[in-house]
Amino acid sequence: MPTAPVTYTVDGQGTAQITYIARSTTGAGTMIQEAALPWRKSVRVPLGQTPTISLILPDDGGQATCTLAIRGNLAQRATATGPHGRATCSANLPRHNRQPAAQ
Repeated sequence: MPTAPVTYTVDGQGTAQITYIARSTTGAGTMIQEAALPWRKSVRVPLGQTPTISLILPDDGGQATCTLAIRGNLAQRATATGPHGRATCSANLPRHNRQPAAQ
């Protein structure tokens, strides 16, 4: 199955619960409890899936920003603040692997 490179990042201090979708045809996510920030993961996601990363801040709150990049291009950014703050980044990944035309 064709895939595309996806990079997930979470910037901030402390920890956060992070869930992201990697190489899965079912769209199943991988959860990391108390991930140390900053955090970064590069994966390959099947075309036609929706790359997604979400974060939940701990009881003591803080601030963290998730970013989602597809093929090295920023697709979405979101910020969570405060106790149990949440943020989600997702983007469409077309079923066809179209690269920009050469100039």
